[in-house]
Amino acid sequence: MSLPATYLKMFSTVTKEGELRMQLLEQEMPTPTSDQVIVRVEASPINPSDQGVMFGWTDMSGASSSGSGADTVLSAPVSPQGMAVMKARIDQTLPVGNEGAGTVVGAGDSEYAQSLMGKVVATLGGNMYSQYVCVDAAACLPLLPGNTARDGASCFVNPLTALSMLETMRLEGHTALVHTAAASNLGQMLNRICKADGVELVNVVRKEEQAEILRAMGAKYIVNSSSDSFMADLTDAIHATGATLAFDATGGGTLASSILSAMEAAAARTPGAYSIYGSIKHKQVYLYGGLDTSATTLNRGYGMAWGVGGWLLPNFLARVGNDVANGLRMRVAKELKTTFASHYTDEISLSQALQADVVQRYNAKTTGEKFLICPQMPL
Repeated sequence: MSLPATYLKMFSTVTKEGELRMQLLEQEMPTPTSDQVIVRVEASPINPSDQGVMFGWTDMSGASSSGSGADTVLSAPVSPQGMAVMKARIDQTLPVGNEGAGTVVGAGDSEYAQSLMGKVVATLGGNMYSQYVCVDAAACLPLLPGNTARDGASCFVNPLTALSMLETMRLEGHTALVHTAAASNLGQMLNRICKADGVELVNVVRKEEQAEILRAMGAKYIVNSSSDSFMADLTDAIHATGATLAFDATGGGTLASSILSAMEAAAARTPGAYSIYGSIKHKQVYLYGGLDTSATTLNRGYGMAWGVGGWLLPNFLARVGNDVANGLRMRVAKELKTTFASHYTDEISLSQALQADVVQRYNAKTTGEKFLICPQMPL
């Protein structure tokens, strides 16, 4: 098939005048090198990590849109504090969209690139909110027959994050997990993986309706952080599972500290020699998200065998190497419609993603809601 000479791609810019500006810009169709392919992007999810690049530290409650169709522009004022935090990206025009899927419509002359022609693939690119992308053929995951671009749009970020959490657990000698924001798409996926792999999981949610979602899935340990009995419930669940590793999507506030305190309290229930340094088993909380943008507060009362650190999927995959990473990807491809199925509440076009009223909806990050951008939809 012949390709168009140009196509549209979404960009985000923080201007020196203190404005966030997002728009669609026309791009020339590239010529793939020997080991590259051109993917016609048909589906790309909006993840919290995508919104970090799209909006940064901008208060989107003041956002507005102008124009229509391909000329739609989203703008929002950036506070002085936000400008200070984002000074490294001022006046840089950044592409957005971490992952997506579509059909390979152009390829370089290498054997592998040519083998992907006409196939539906998922890929990472950092610029997936686009009608077309040029990527390395090695970065593409061919989907199994019968799977659509919509099925494979979220192949990478959530599935590989959930699988890598379990890999981290095993590598670091833990046997069970605690996970916060547990009713999210990722959290539901993690529950399915843990059930399949026989791993005990403590789910931390904020609302009773979120707990109901997990109960319906058969989750065994669910604790509500808004409950008066939260610390007692959390300690009981950690004692029952033996969890000494947690992944915290909130990032800020005291939740990480509370989890460590509960781990220490659970350890104290097992008789042993007293030590002023607390339990000897290492307790670890990894912050992998920033739903709470306030400072992370640690009220140290859990001995000395503990740690709090950041965790990022690309860093983990680089650490374990290609063989492990490829094994995880193949599991995702095989279980795409079961363990790793993603559910979307809204499908929108590139221009709709820049409309202020739509932005308010997907930027709310409401549990159970997930938006899918379909770049081939009419603008």
